[in-house]
Amino acid sequence: MRTVFWVAFGTFLADQATKYYVVHMLNLDRIGAIDVFPPFFNLRMAWNYGINFGLLSQNSELMRWVLIGVALTISAAVLWWVHRDPEGWWQKVAAGLLVGGALGNVIDRLIYGAVADFINMSCCGFSNPYAFNIADIAVFVGAFGMVVLSTDKKAA
Repeated sequence: MRTVFWVAFGTFLADQATKYYVVHMLNLDRIGAIDVFPPFFNLRMAWNYGINFGLLSQNSELMRWVLIGVALTISAAVLWWVHRDPEGWWQKVAAGLLVGGALGNVIDRLIYGAVADFINMSCCGFSNPYAFNIADIAVFVGAFGMVVLSTDKKAA
């Protein structure tokens, strides 16, 4: 479980540090956009009140607390699941990414009332309208890794 803790802690710190820098030091929440390496990599401020791509974003207090509860429940379930398997080092890394990312977005909802998304990437004539953050990447990679790297052996 130490591996899960340290990966989650590192992911959480990286996520919160980048959000603090972008929102408070670069003032992206006021500026709105910074072209870094257009069109491939840009900073675009987006407050996400829902889940991925703004789904379920009614901007209500109830939804905010429901999403916090869901993230905490999923994090607890992942920790329980990975605790059952003392093997699987890579699965523990994946679990740490997922939990660290989920907790990073929970902190955003507690502090800002929404998740701070700011990374925008486009390519090849396609203009991506969506933004994401380090926590979103970690949750995606972690969830993918938890499934692909699962060591559960089903009895036939």
